[in-house]
Amino acid sequence: MARLTYILLISSLLLTVPSFAQNVTVVKFLELQKRLARPTDTTYVVNFWATWCAPCVKELPNFEQVRTVNAGKKVKVLLVSLDYASQVDKKIKPFVLKRGLKSEVLVLNEPDPNDWLAKVDAKWSGALPFTLIINNKTKQRATFEKELSQAELAAALQKFL
Repeated sequence: MARLTYILLISSLLLTVPSFAQNVTVVKFLELQKRLARPTDTTYVVNFWATWCAPCVKELPNFEQVRTVNAGKKVKVLLVSLDYASQVDKKIKPFVLKRGLKSEVLVLNEPDPNDWLAKVDAKWSGALPFTLIINNKTKQRATFEKELSQAELAAALQKFL
């Protein structure tokens, strides 16, 4: 009986531990824009992706590697999902949990990309994946409208550090 009580106690504790998948936040573009415009010396590595985009999914581990390698530095990885906000619980959170993503995941809740694409980058066609690396204090900015290998991403970020 004591063993059963112990098992039930452990099971209930495990159910109350938050998973990283719960760190998925739905935002409007204005909120993301304000965050990226802060006058800070933090370098933001912002990856726009979607669960249905094979090259996006393939490169996600590279962004997780950047997060790990730069822990303790003023580097922040933001993974901005362009999946529908209505899919957060059914699709995005399970995807984040299954992939073990620990970077901050935002879901951009905007119906018309034409309203905000050019505000991210005038040359962005809307194709995914798309990566923005930005540091407002040093006024550095780089964009990539393609899948980035680990080496390409590390080299691009190195120019900011």
